[in-house]
Amino acid sequence: MIKKIIVIVCFFASLSSWAQDNTASPYSYFGLGEVKFKGTEEAKAMGGISIVADSTQLNLINPAYYSKLRYTTFAVGGTNSFTNFYTNNESDKSQRTSLDYLLIAIPKQKFGITIGLMPFSTVGFKLKSSEINSIDQTLREKKFLGNGNINRVLFGTSYKINSKFSVGFDINYNFGKIKTETVEFVEDPVIQLGSRERNTSIVKGFSSSFGVTYEGKINNKLTLYSSLTFSPESKLYSENTRNIATIVYGSSGNELIDEEQDVDVQNNYIAIPTKLSIGSGIGVKNKWLIATEITLQQTSKLENRFKDELNGDFKNATKIALGGFFIPKYNSFSSYFSRITYRAGLRYENTGLVLKNESINDYGMTFGLGLPVGLSKINIGFELGKKGTTTQNLIQENYFNLNIGLSLSDLWFRKREIN
Repeated sequence: MIKKIIVIVCFFASLSSWAQDNTASPYSYFGLGEVKFKGTEEAKAMGGISIVADSTQLNLINPAYYSKLRYTTFAVGGTNSFTNFYTNNESDKSQRTSLDYLLIAIPKQKFGITIGLMPFSTVGFKLKSSEINSIDQTLREKKFLGNGNINRVLFGTSYKINSKFSVGFDINYNFGKIKTETVEFVEDPVIQLGSRERNTSIVKGFSSSFGVTYEGKINNKLTLYSSLTFSPESKLYSENTRNIATIVYGSSGNELIDEEQDVDVQNNYIAIPTKLSIGSGIGVKNKWLIATEITLQQTSKLENRFKDELNGDFKNATKIALGGFFIPKYNSFSSYFSRITYRAGLRYENTGLVLKNESINDYGMTFGLGLPVGLSKINIGFELGKKGTTTQNLIQENYFNLNIGLSLSDLWFRKREIN
């Protein structure tokens, strides 16, 4: 009963925090924003691999794993992110707290069903540039601001064909609003007015993914785990609006509108590109695992929501992850520390975004702990990484993420038998 109360409290608490800015990355300007990792804190702590799940651990990346669960599981996770930004001449820092997912998974014989809510992508940036106009020698300042999220409602199911193979699929409804703003102002006592352009996109549409898993014995101790996940290309409809205005700033720094008007812009469809992940690993059940996974995504089909926005080129993306876990003795009665799951991982990702002929890459090192509480677990993860580069006066992000997840497992929705 206590666990069910916790579920309800977490659900209502999440509603008030879901719409916050989940990123401060300037690279979220492009495409649909910064695409969030689709996985639980357990997977994050192992470099993002999607190879294995047990009876109390929900694997969100590959839907075929839903049928592995034996207990009804409620999972919620969040991230506290600390980021330092660097260019060749300047530096800044940011701190963000975000809710990563809210899920419930229900097993039923050979089937598993998962329902949840999570962010798909997020936009959040504040940038400023200054330059001297070569014609009139005035100082012109530009500010770029953006915020918004595309959220995702997930419904997935899985079927366990036999002891070795499982298959599954997800259907997702994606929805949200993204706002970007460009303000240009001239530092000149004669010219009092500046200009502002505000773009808004309301995005919605369906997407899907399919998964297959294999689990088979190599010998009496070792088990081979394999995973394949495929997401076909999906199209999200973007309803776009634009407002332009001439503005002036008051003595307190507030924005005063002199004149404004709405401008007709074209609505369009934006692609969520095709993605394929293949992974494999070996291990001893309830003891240890080491696995690797490669993900290929056709991000060359990405484009910005507005054709005349700041251009960024896109090429196909690649992600490579290596990770695993170790449990000293999962059924130990004498030592709590022997029952803790110790996780670690490494990852490299070419995001597919190219700016000034420089690829924007993301490197990460992860580790974490799974703290057992009966059938449930508290998962704590740490991630240290670097994204981007200072070459060509671009921005490098050095980040540290603290990930916390709660996985509550119980025998819900099962009829009790009395002998």
